[in-house]
Amino acid sequence: MKKQRLKAVALTTVLSASALVGSVAMADQTLDEILQVSQAKTTLARDSQKRIDRLAQETEDLLVQFKQVNKQIEDMRVYNSQLEKQIAAQLAVIKDLDESIENVTVIERRIQPLVMRMLDALEQFVKLDKPFKMDERLARIEMLRNNQDRADISVAEKFRQVLEAYKIESDYGRFIEAYRDTLDVGGQEREVNILRIGRVSLMYQTTDTESSGAWDPTQGAWVELDDSYRSTILKGLRIARNEASKDIMFVPVQAPEAAK
Repeated sequence: MKKQRLKAVALTTVLSASALVGSVAMADQTLDEILQVSQAKTTLARDSQKRIDRLAQETEDLLVQFKQVNKQIEDMRVYNSQLEKQIAAQLAVIKDLDESIENVTVIERRIQPLVMRMLDALEQFVKLDKPFKMDERLARIEMLRNNQDRADISVAEKFRQVLEAYKIESDYGRFIEAYRDTLDVGGQEREVNILRIGRVSLMYQTTDTESSGAWDPTQGAWVELDDSYRSTILKGLRIARNEASKDIMFVPVQAPEAAK
């Protein structure tokens, strides 16, 4: 009887141990499943976070691009507004140019006769002036007259050339000058040094300094001077050539005449 009880207890213990082992095994399996589910959720959460981060970065990039495009649009608006003002100004200039072009023919018709009258007056002035560099001055006027017939020179350029000739003639009255020339002295052709002091006085002296003279407008001819002007003219020639410093000189000057 006692042995049967021990067997029953042993059997019960074995059954309990088996049940316990089974429970532990089931618990381990459940834990593994829980861990796997947790791991899957963690992985899913990590992937979701990555997608969220990527979407946030893309949104931020799009926002930056949006701001840049907006800035470019604003700049283009300002630029277009400025261009519209420039175009309006250019249209006004074009309108003025069109009006000027319409008046060109009228202006040319008025300028051309004026230029011819200016040349006539200049030629008359040169011929009545003291006879210095006459060949050069008259040749300049002749050249300007020939240019009036040239079609390849604009009216504006022709007018400018005449004004330049007037300026050259005006400058003659402001400077002292010395140059070589040939004159009839005592019935003989002599090489002389010409001294021009503006338009105040025009004198000559032979290269051997033996004879001196001056232009007399009242006679329209060269007249001889006495020896008292010899050193004065020689000094003036040296000053004109920058061989001596400027100084006071006494030269023959035509007396003023009463206006008629």
